[in-house]
Amino acid sequence: MGAVEWIRLIAGCAFLICGLVIFFTELFGLFHFRYVLNRMHAAAMGDTLGIGACMAGLIIFSGLNFTSLKLLLIVIFLWFASPVSSHVLSRLEIATNENLEEHCTIYPDLETLEAELSASDTAGRDGQPDEEKGGAL
Repeated sequence: MGAVEWIRLIAGCAFLICGLVIFFTELFGLFHFRYVLNRMHAAAMGDTLGIGACMAGLIIFSGLNFTSLKLLLIVIFLWFASPVSSHVLSRLEIATNENLEEHCTIYPDLETLEAELSASDTAGRDGQPDEEKGGAL
């Protein structure tokens, strides 16, 4: 076995192990978070990054051939499909959950959110604590 094969083996194994670590971190997030949108975010991000890392390892193992092209097309499809499906499901959750205020802050319009963000940004820049929150930086 030559040096190039050893490098391919080590790089492929590193990507596969990295993908598996990402998948196990995703599982921890799925069981650790309470709210459905947090769990969905952990699942979507973990799937996208974990599948990409695992497929990159398989592409390195396969070499440059038609199988690598098919694996790359699968990665591209999943990178588009997973975030879009998670976004659609989260919009459904927001539209159908009557108790959404218990889990997050709801703003009536965009101007209110921008005003709150600019107020907290200016309080953070001059070093003074935000009086509304009553705490230090």
